[in-house]
Amino acid sequence: MAAVSMRLPVARKAVGPSAPRGGEKHLVAPGDTITTDTGYMRGHGTYVEEEKLIASVAGAVERVNKLVCVRALKTRYNGEVGDIVVGRITERRRSAEDELAMRDYLQEGDLISAEVQSVFSDGAVSLHTRSLKYGKLGQGVLVQVSPSLVKRQKTHFHDLPCGASVILGNNGFIWIYPTPEQKDEEAGGFTTNLEPVPLSDREVISRLRNCIVALVTQNLMLFDTSILYCYEASLSHQIKDILKPEVMEEIVLETRQRLLDLEG
Repeated sequence: MAAVSMRLPVARKAVGPSAPRGGEKHLVAPGDTITTDTGYMRGHGTYVEEEKLIASVAGAVERVNKLVCVRALKTRYNGEVGDIVVGRITERRRSAEDELAMRDYLQEGDLISAEVQSVFSDGAVSLHTRSLKYGKLGQGVLVQVSPSLVKRQKTHFHDLPCGASVILGNNGFIWIYPTPEQKDEEAGGFTTNLEPVPLSDREVISRLRNCIVALVTQNLMLFDTSILYCYEASLSHQIKDILKPEVMEEIVLETRQRLLDLEG
C-alpha cells in the first residue's frame, strides 16, 4: 500500500474586531470566529455560538463602538436618507403633469446625481435634485464598484488637486469629470457643458479611473484621500500600465502605507 501524508485540521484564528486602519479591511468567510470577547454586540452578518461571535456571510468586519457587523463585499445597495447616488434615468413614476414638467429638464437616458430623500419598506428610494449640486451630469467617466467599498463621509463631492473632480456615489457609481474653471459652477444642474475636453484633462481622468480600479481590486476603501494618494503613486507609470497586476499591487501598497502614516 502506498504511503500517504495528511495534516489534521486546526481551528481558525479569531479575527480581531478592531476597526481597520488606513482603509484596510479585515475579511472573513462564513463560519470564521470574529471574536470570543462577550462584551461585543451582534450586528448584521454575524451570529453567536458557544459564546463566540461568528461571521454568517463573507465580507469585511466593521465595528461601531461595541457593535460588530460584517458587510458583504458584493452586496446590493440599500439606500439611506441623505445618501448621494449616481444613476441613469430609465422611467418616471409621477403623475402625467409632473412628468411633462420634468421633461423640460431631464430625459430618459440622462445620467444624474441626486440625494436620497426617503426609503420605502420594499427598499425603493425617493430621490431629489433640489440643488445645483445635483442634477444632470455632463462629460466624464463612470466607474461602477461595490457599494461597500465607498467610504461614508460628510461630503461625496471632491475637487482633487490633480485637476479633476469625483462624485463618490453611495450606490457604488463613481463619476469622474473635469473640475469646472469657475468656482460657482457645479457638475450638476440641468444644463451640461458639451465643449471638447482637453487631452490633458482626459489623461488625468483616465489615470484616476485606473487608480480606482486598482484600489477596488486590492479591496481598499474609496475616499478622496485614498484616491489622491493612489493617483500620486501612479505618476511614475504610464496610464495603460496601471492595470498590470504588479503595478496595481505596487501603487496600492504605497497608498496603504501613506494612509497608515497619516493616522500616525
